[in-house]
Amino acid sequence: MIAGLLVSLVMVFLFGSGAPSLPVARAAAWTTVAMGFGGSMTYGQTVGLTHDAPLVGHWEALRWGMLGLAIKGGLWIGFAGTFLGIGLGGKRYGPGEMLGLMLGVLGLCAVGIRILNEPFDPSQRILPWLYFSDDWRWEPNAALKPRREVWGGFLVALVGLLAYLHWVRRDGLATRMGLWGVLGGALGFPLGQSLQAAHAWNPQFFRQGIWTTLDPLMNWWNFMETTFGVTLGATLGLGLWIHRTRIAFPSADDGPELPVPVEWALLAIHVSLLVAVEFFDVPFVDRLYDFGPALGLIPVVAVAGGRWWPWLLMLPVTLLPIAGKTLRNLAYEQHRVGLELGWTLSVACPLAAATLAAVWLARRDPRASAGCWTGPMLLGCTWLYFGLNFAFFQFPWPWKDWTMRTPNALVFLMCALGLSAAVVSARRRSRRMPAALVESPGS
Repeated sequence: MIAGLLVSLVMVFLFGSGAPSLPVARAAAWTTVAMGFGGSMTYGQTVGLTHDAPLVGHWEALRWGMLGLAIKGGLWIGFAGTFLGIGLGGKRYGPGEMLGLMLGVLGLCAVGIRILNEPFDPSQRILPWLYFSDDWRWEPNAALKPRREVWGGFLVALVGLLAYLHWVRRDGLATRMGLWGVLGGALGFPLGQSLQAAHAWNPQFFRQGIWTTLDPLMNWWNFMETTFGVTLGATLGLGLWIHRTRIAFPSADDGPELPVPVEWALLAIHVSLLVAVEFFDVPFVDRLYDFGPALGLIPVVAVAGGRWWPWLLMLPVTLLPIAGKTLRNLAYEQHRVGLELGWTLSVACPLAAATLAAVWLARRDPRASAGCWTGPMLLGCTWLYFGLNFAFFQFPWPWKDWTMRTPNALVFLMCALGLSAAVVSARRRSRRMPAALVESPGS
């Protein structure tokens, strides 16, 4: 969801700063939630088909693994692109309709899993006929632990969702951005993994020249993920720019439709389940809330009908599990900071600041221009998550002894500086532009 939040904030910063605040916030919040769906698709063994030591030199396994990554990546970002388009396409989606859509997605997921991801009985070496994790076809004599796949459910659900948006809702931007998302994910995941596979397949190349110094410090998995993120973000941005004339926003006066007590009740339920699934071992909650579309049901519906939920979702709700994992790592596992300092710096202060910002934004006039918050929120979230990630990775300062986290941390630092420069430059430029241009969406 961090990727979903940052990508969506870039998009609304570029294309929605002149629109009313509440519809823009809904678009960013929906994209943030939808980006989290794809994490339910197991992909570690699919990556392994392309670079695991026993399979290096096995071209058929490489091709099959890359195909699996393209399918899973396309479905992953396809949902994010679709919900970005839903938010930016100018059509009003109420909570009742979004509830129906999400229940439809869950139902189609179940159908798709049954059709494409069954049968699954590893004890008898029975696997689905289309299977993209490690199996005995590639390593017939190995002791394997095949993973249950669910990409078939995501495929059927995404096709059904796009069909509804295209033929029933006539939402041209949502369907187009869904397809652009599929393209970005299908390109980005294999492209990123090609770096890691090239390293595994060509060890001699990385034992000469500058690589003799750099290679021991390179975390190729991190660079795979970073390349994936760059590609998906650039593709979504290109798609949105090409279809920028279709960007529109419903009136902020069309909602909210959920009473405030209902909003807060849904928030309490969602946060309780989220904390339970992230930090506690509760089998019933894990079965209910560990599947991305199921976890996203309450947020998608509440964002559609609430005035508070878009802001709360983007700020404290997205932050909560990240802050908790940072605290757990720094204070409880690595013991790099004391408990009081860890709770204060990793959880209390960030969550307090995020909640206060969300409350302030929710209390403003929903018809006010989004330009007052898109840039500052992008700036704040960029540095907040960079800081938490930097702490989680043991503070890999470039002037200290380099670790396998240092090169990627420097890449993220350059990206954060670039985003910061873009925000500052845009705000300076907007002060010099005529008001009519500043207030026009996409300007």
